[in-house]
Amino acid sequence: MALKIIDYGTAEYRQMLKLRDDVLRKPLGLKFTPEELEKEKHNLLIAAYEDDQMLGCCMLVEQDPQTVRLRQMAVLNPLQGKGLGRVLMQFAENLARDRGYKKIVMHARKNSLGFYEKIGYKKKGDEFVELTIPHFIMEKAL
Repeated sequence: MALKIIDYGTAEYRQMLKLRDDVLRKPLGLKFTPEELEKEKHNLLIAAYEDDQMLGCCMLVEQDPQTVRLRQMAVLNPLQGKGLGRVLMQFAENLARDRGYKKIVMHARKNSLGFYEKIGYKKKGDEFVELTIPHFIMEKAL
């Protein structure tokens, strides 16, 4: 498996959009807006591949010089629970640390809390609804 940073607007980015749409948006009956996608130009886009197939992805968005936010973490449904997410998160954390960030934050879906807690993330605050489903803010010091 290869882990890499991908560039906005490329064929790999279009693969990432499809994966995120299939795993994260379509099940909720939602679509990406052009405005949402335009904002991704400045994000750190990360993907895991086996040959030419994207298996998982996520992105990091700078909140401030010390903090980066994880967004759009997606792993192909048949591969969930098999360790790919953990590897992708380790890669993302290492990239963030290498770039000088001290903390990762995220809005985690309630059904993903267990995964993030196992890899050291802590819940902050109360449950809230985002994109029609329950979420929690989570964070981890790097």
